Amino acid sequence: MFESLSDRLGKIFDGLRGRGALSADDVDAALREIRHALIKADVSLEVVRAFVEQIKNSAIGVKVTRSVTPGQQVIKIVHDELVAVLGKTTIGIDLNAKAPVTLLMVGLQGSGKTTTAAKIAKRLKDRQKKKVLLASLDTRRPAAMEQLRVLGEQVGVDTLAIIRSETSVEIARRAEREGRLNGYDVLILDTAGRTNIDEDLMAETVSIRNIANPHEILLVVDALTGQDAINVARSFDGRLDITGIVLTRVDGDGRGGAALSMRAATGKPIKLIGVGEKMDALEDFHPSRIADRILGMGDIVSLVEKAAEHVSAEDAQKMVKKLKKGTFDFEDLRAQLLQMKKMGGMGGLMAMMPGMGEIKKAMADANIDEKMLDRQVAIINSMTKKERVAPNLLNASRRKRIAAGAGVEVSEINKLAKQHRQMADMMKKVGKGGMGALGGKMGQMTVGMGGMPDLSKMDPAQFEQMARQVGIDPSQLKGLPGAAPTPKALPSDVGTMLKSSGGPALPGFGAAPRFLALPGLGKKK
Repeated sequence: MFESLSDRLGKIFDGLRGRGALSADDVDAALREIRHALIKADVSLEVVRAFVEQIKNSAIGVKVTRSVTPGQQVIKIVHDELVAVLGKTTIGIDLNAKAPVTLLMVGLQGSGKTTTAAKIAKRLKDRQKKKVLLASLDTRRPAAMEQLRVLGEQVGVDTLAIIRSETSVEIARRAEREGRLNGYDVLILDTAGRTNIDEDLMAETVSIRNIANPHEILLVVDALTGQDAINVARSFDGRLDITGIVLTRVDGDGRGGAALSMRAATGKPIKLIGVGEKMDALEDFHPSRIADRILGMGDIVSLVEKAAEHVSAEDAQKMVKKLKKGTFDFEDLRAQLLQMKKMGGMGGLMAMMPGMGEIKKAMADANIDEKMLDRQVAIINSMTKKERVAPNLLNASRRKRIAAGAGVEVSEINKLAKQHRQMADMMKKVGKGGMGALGGKMGQMTVGMGGMPDLSKMDPAQFEQMARQVGIDPSQLKGLPGAAPTPKALPSDVGTMLKSSGGPALPGFGAAPRFLALPGLGKKK
């Protein structure tokens, strides 16, 4: 969602990074460009004015840190102000109340309230082991109650029995009684919406609030709403005193202004974001991580969390054993392709990696096909079990049969076989300890700092000094964020650029950095 804003700010900062000093005119010019970028991203004008003014005040008279250029200092100031606008801390759903804790979902029709209610129910059931009851109070929209019942069955959560003759207020009373008598931990009430804000909608919602006495009132807003989002947020907050905001369709192509505008205008925290249509596609809103993404710094923490969610400890251990033996077959390749797909595909992974923004843009310009992952999995599925564990069996006739079974050309089979050989060769080197020295030293660096540092925010000189302390030549680390600037890439240069990293081939576009191909990125706790 934030890509357009990220692109515009990236171009502004590209002009600042290389400068040894900035004049007052340079800062004013950058602020003008930042103002234009925010307005084009659908951030409301009043929020833009306050944001730019705060950046200007913070930049005046600021002491420039040693070994950091003034341009880098301005970028840090913008980052800090973005975090301040988005909310400095992550605030999840508050369940600290007497059971059943009531959550009231409000918002306009089409914003995704019903789906979001089911997503929250699944999240509370799976992560916090809560007993949840879902209740639809939408008596106006056809099949709204039936939709919530079906979603409840899908996520394994109870739903309130449907009685068509009841009003929304009567349903709220019955839901509260049902939740209290049957020992539910959480009661989620899904209210009706309208295509626009009107007095009938507000009066009905206020009546429900007075009856249900909810602990949380969550405003669900479509991230694609644009500048009108601020009016929606203010209207609901003025009548209901909402406790938080849930942004849906954050994975869409909206400009990102809604998040900045609503949080700044209402002062109410954005608590959750919907990042897809699947019922588990709901994430906590982390202001600092979103600011990192907007400024092209990546989001390594979210990447590791995704890996931990999708890569089981058992699978990771199996891969470690194979690595020690130096073996890597098509079954292993398929497992990695499926893991990559679950984590959002190449585009999703690139978006969260520091310094990978330019490569991601080049991939988009080169029309890299994300469906390549599906085709490659289909190819492996068309192989016999013996062929998967013994890739050397793939002669010409077998390749023709596999291509026919997967519905692709033989050339696709050849590409996949070549990619597998490259990855298998690398795994053999890892198994023999060929990368052990560098890997061990990098491990010393991270352990010594208490964990993986945020390389995108590090002073380059400090990074190089840290590397030398553990015996690593800083030239080996060029291209990593913080070590040296990431080169700009043209579409035609993507393959060459990635291959220069010395890594194995990845689906769809050739080679990639070594750490992308390693299995077991995370383990379930």
